[in-house]
Amino acid sequence: MLLRRIELTDVRSYDHVSLDLEAGVTLLVGRNAQGKTNLLEAVHRLATGSSHRVAGDAPLVRAGCELGVIRCRLETDDGRERRVELELASGTRRTRTRVDGQQVRRAADALGVLRVVLFAPEDTAIVRGEPSERRRFLDDLLAQRRPAYAAARADYDRALRQRNQLLRDARAGRLPAGGTFTTALEVWTEQVVAAGAQLIAARVAAVRTLAPPTDRFYRELADRPEPVGLVYRSTAGAATATSGADDARVPDPSAIVAGLRDGFVARAEEERARGLTLVGPHRDELELSIGALPARGYASHGEVWSLALALKLATDVLLAEVGDRPVVLLDDVFAELDEVRRERLATACRGFDQVLVTAAVEADVPLAGSRVEVTLDAGVTRLRPREPGPTGVEGAA
Repeated sequence: MLLRRIELTDVRSYDHVSLDLEAGVTLLVGRNAQGKTNLLEAVHRLATGSSHRVAGDAPLVRAGCELGVIRCRLETDDGRERRVELELASGTRRTRTRVDGQQVRRAADALGVLRVVLFAPEDTAIVRGEPSERRRFLDDLLAQRRPAYAAARADYDRALRQRNQLLRDARAGRLPAGGTFTTALEVWTEQVVAAGAQLIAARVAAVRTLAPPTDRFYRELADRPEPVGLVYRSTAGAATATSGADDARVPDPSAIVAGLRDGFVARAEEERARGLTLVGPHRDELELSIGALPARGYASHGEVWSLALALKLATDVLLAEVGDRPVVLLDDVFAELDEVRRERLATACRGFDQVLVTAAVEADVPLAGSRVEVTLDAGVTRLRPREPGPTGVEGAA
């Protein structure tokens, strides 16, 4: 897949800009706080349905404006042209999405049209952070791979909220008369089990696919002999754990359903006492290890960066299994690496169809390709091509 054109109107520090892109590498170079990351954030929001920096859309709309617009034109691997347009609302208005000129009913219907892999400094939290960071990494990736995953996740979240509310009511002594509570809890438990089993099966299959390329990319980037391990630990039981080695690719859904039901029975009293659902994919963990040690808490700064970057680069393999290869977005990555790792990352980048890179210092990026200067002038970000070439820019800002 190639991103051929990106247009921003009243998004972050941009009032209006149109940037044409070609295959290969495009380097966005400029001092810090000029708006380089804002451009990658907009591309990521269009592709995945969320920003990697903030929770809602309001911060993405330019200050003083009610509406921001992101448009893109892309070319699929089979040469088909597609367009995606996103209207971001800052107030009470609803965000709207159009695909190929037609408004979609649900935002999830636009996921996966544009595919991206983004690595930003915040992504080191995948290694260093809480389990929720690793679950979100898998969920965001799987939603791009198959939009149906996002729908299953929405169904799961809805059922989980209802089940938790019932448990809170029980804990507070607000139980209705008769057997209404028991019946309602059984209904929501079955919905949690049905949707949760889909999520767990997809996550386990994803981990089994990601494990080999993650290990390979880590060894290439870090130049270390220690193997990298990925293990998915589920509250549904040991049958869903994986090392990514000799396990069957897709786990048995019936085993996951049985494991979830057994888990709910075993922890029923504890759930009633705490007023909280303690079994399900929202409690699972993706364990990362380097050699014999868990990466979280033991990995050095360089190892954390190398492993987080390897995980993101490996997602290209998972996405390309179903549909187009993604566009790779690297936000201020090369500055954090030593010279050897920079060269190794550059070598990996040459294997991708299209890469957008941001950097404050051009010399930090040992990659040939188009150059675009990014500057902030009177609060507005401007883009200028460094020299005539395959990348063109229209609009002063």
